[in-house]
Amino acid sequence: MKVFGVDIGGSGIKGAPVDLEVGDLADERFKVLTPHPATPEAVVDCVGQVVEHFGWSGPIGATYPGVVTNGTTRTAANVDQGWLGLDAAKLLSERVGAPVTLLNDADAAGIAEMAFGAGRGRKGTVIMLTLGTGIGSAVFTDGRLLANTELGHLELHGHDAEKKASTKAKEDEELTWEHWAHRVQKYLAHVEMLFSPELFVIGGGVSRKSAKFLPLIEGIRAEIVPAALQNNAGIVGAAMAAAAAAAQD
Repeated sequence: MKVFGVDIGGSGIKGAPVDLEVGDLADERFKVLTPHPATPEAVVDCVGQVVEHFGWSGPIGATYPGVVTNGTTRTAANVDQGWLGLDAAKLLSERVGAPVTLLNDADAAGIAEMAFGAGRGRKGTVIMLTLGTGIGSAVFTDGRLLANTELGHLELHGHDAEKKASTKAKEDEELTWEHWAHRVQKYLAHVEMLFSPELFVIGGGVSRKSAKFLPLIEGIRAEIVPAALQNNAGIVGAAMAAAAAAAQD
């Protein structure tokens, strides 16, 4: 079964059909740059471009970099404030001419990793963290998701953690891998103190370079692994959410 997934990020909007039997992209993903400012209208048009690139028709799953409840976007940390309180699922559906299921981006990535990737078969508490423009989080207990946790906004030394430990922070401040890994280590220690997970799954685009920083992180009791689906996890999870929604209709 193939379903389309779109991952809306702070730097890029990417999508592809997903083969849900194997949990992987069924075609090479297509990506466009996230517009700045990332207003709803501009982003929705980019999503339309991604969908039209494949000539797709049928249900679509999409992610959003913030809190989503019943298709409405509730926060806007790394996008335009026009998203606040917006029925974004409806706006997207109108643009692409198909039902759209919208969910938090890290939740989508976590769903995919728990089903097909690094979290598969793992019990207890598993926390997926996506390091990118910000820090997204997905918390699972015995495979069940606690949606919209937004742990990137935990305070760390007087700042939002994502302002210090995201990939964007590394790039903006031109941090070495060692310096950045030390910041990520402090953040993981804080999250571990609060949630005591058995496993951290580190996702986002930087997961492709996990060998450069994960071995530098010390003193964390939980196992730490890179996302198996790397930066495609959000696309796969979005498609999974759309398929689940279609099955309930």
